[in-house]
Parts: sequence; C-alpha cells; structure tokens
Amino acid sequence: MSAKTQSGRSDWRIPAMLIVLSIVPAIFGTVRLVELGGGAEITPANARFFENPFPVALHILVVIPYGIVGAFQFAPGFRRRNRGWHRAAGRVLALLGLAAALTGLWMTLAYPWPDGDGEVLYVIRLVFGSAMAVSIVLAIRAIRRGDFVSHGAWMMRGYAIGLGAGTQVLTHLPWFILVGKPGESSRAFLMGAGWVINLLVAEWIIRRRQSRRAVRASVAGVRAPDGVLSSALEWDRRREAQPTEPTP
Repeated sequence: MSAKTQSGRSDWRIPAMLIVLSIVPAIFGTVRLVELGGGAEITPANARFFENPFPVALHILVVIPYGIVGAFQFAPGFRRRNRGWHRAAGRVLALLGLAAALTGLWMTLAYPWPDGDGEVLYVIRLVFGSAMAVSIVLAIRAIRRGDFVSHGAWMMRGYAIGLGAGTQVLTHLPWFILVGKPGESSRAFLMGAGWVINLLVAEWIIRRRQSRRAVRASVAGVRAPDGVLSSALEWDRRREAQPTEPTP
C-alpha cells in the first residue's frame, strides 16, 4: 500500500467516525418527522410534539445536515483540495449550527418535561444550548476579523456540542444493558456526560494544534536571529570596505 493511499485513508478516518456518530440521532430524528407527518398514534411520550411540532421539526431538519456536512471539515486533505467548498460549507454550517442551538433552547423552554427529566437536566440543556450558540457567534466574529485559528477552535466546540446526541446514545446504552431505565439523576448525568466528553475531546484537539503551532513558531524564532545576525554582519563588512570621507 502506498504512502499516498495510507494518508488518504487516514484523512477520512475521523470524518467517517463523526458521520457514524451522527447516524443514530439522524435515524431517530427522521422517524420523528415521519410520525409527525404521517399522523402516528399520539402517546404520552410524543404528545408534546404533536401539540407544537414546529420547534422539533425545524431542529431535526438543521441538526442532521449539520452533523453530516460538518464531519467533512475534519478532513484536512479534502479541505486543502477544495478550499472553495470549505468556505461555502463553513458559512452554511455556521447558520445551521446557530439554528440548531436556538431550536434546541426553544424546545427546552417550550415543551413540558418528559418522564425522567428534571430540574438538573433542564439546566444542563440550557447551559449547553447557550454554549453552542455562543461558540458559533464567536466563530463568526473571529472569521470576520481574519482570526482563522480562533474561528476553527470555536466552530469545533460548537460542533462538539451539536454532536452530543450521538455520544449520549453511547453513554446511555451500557446503562440500559447493565442497570435498566435511568432515573432522573442518572439520566441527567448520562446526558451531561455526552456533552462533556465531546467538549473534552474537542479541547484536546485544539490544545494539541496550539502546541504544534507553538513548536513551529519557536523553531522559526530560533532561526530568525541567525538570519538577522548574518545580515547585520554583512552590512557591517560592506560599510567598512567603503572608503571613508576625510574629517574636517
């Protein structure tokens, strides 16, 4: 296998994982849309959505493309080869991410709590929904002033929060298998853990990139004085070689 092929596969490894992480909530969201559009049986679990379907429908419609399209921004080689696509997709993702955060907050405030939710989870939803919206706004402000590094970091944080539903499937699954249906406190913990895990991974990636940039900058800083010093010495040698004017 050639090095180019290995590099190409590595370039798509993270986007593929992110897409897989987005698939399960995308499937559940699609099922929810079909229920709302097809007149499914109203139950205590979905009655709130039938009473006010617009927030949840809009949330699903923006979250699904946000998770899938956003995954392609984590393929460095693809971004370099398609810079126009990267910029266009970034604009769309900023709008989708902001819409996802605001509709998530809308649902939290508008819908009655389902069975198993409580005050703690209510506050957690508000905190992370607000954090996602703020992250997208800061990312937009950063790119407008040409700060690409901060823009990428804030977009990554917003994406990490937006992908929380996929990680929450993973945090809930072992609990369902080993313990059963979580109670109010355990559900709040498992939901919060999904967002926290994603943010920790995002921060690790951001700090790692910053560390690499710092190393490159320090190497460049070590080389720069040598060039400056040699130029200064050459200038001194040329000045000394020139004939001097007599003093008055």
